[in-house]
Amino acid sequence: MYALAIVFFTLLAALPAPAQIAPTEAELRAYGGLHAAAARGDVADIEKRIASAEDKEAIDDRRRTPLHVAVYQKQHDAARTLIRLGADPNKLEIDRYDIITIAAVANDVPMLKIALEGGGNPKAVTSRYDGTALIAAAHLGHAEVVRTLIAAKAPLDHVNNLQWTALIESIVLGDGGRNHTETLRALVDAGANVNIPDGSGATPLKLARSRGYREMVVILEKAGAK
Repeated sequence: MYALAIVFFTLLAALPAPAQIAPTEAELRAYGGLHAAAARGDVADIEKRIASAEDKEAIDDRRRTPLHVAVYQKQHDAARTLIRLGADPNKLEIDRYDIITIAAVANDVPMLKIALEGGGNPKAVTSRYDGTALIAAAHLGHAEVVRTLIAAKAPLDHVNNLQWTALIESIVLGDGGRNHTETLRALVDAGANVNIPDGSGATPLKLARSRGYREMVVILEKAGAK
């Protein structure tokens, strides 16, 4: 049974994960008002429009606010301005992503810091997987993002609806290389529970061993993993 579970999760890990959906070129061309100003990073226009009482929480067809668009487009000054002028940093778009998770997935550390400093909640449960920004970052091996979220007190041991923690995702959705190993190391050093199993009962140590991720195995064993 355990062997079958390993095969299943190995196959699952090889599949492309559903990605966040940034505005398409067609959507960007069609935007008007604050969405357009946010997309092009036009701080002066953002300030003028909000001063004229334009709705800073207006949404597009995927429930993206101008702030979501600024973050997707990596318009740092626009995002900072929108937050300063009252845009909600914790709004969720249609796939339940907030700006912290969007920045985390994009490996955009400066934007992540803007979001955190602007009141974004690093503990928020986001995405169709009932996960967190920390889990999303661990999945992708974005070690600096992971360290930034840990410093912001993101929950280390949240379990998503796949029955995976950030620690487990760094293993089963990683490649065992430097980035995912450093991600796992950061989580372990921060005190993440190294013995929470996945839905099949496999512990992080068993999962790392089964994949031949030797450096991860050493880190986990030193931390008391079983």
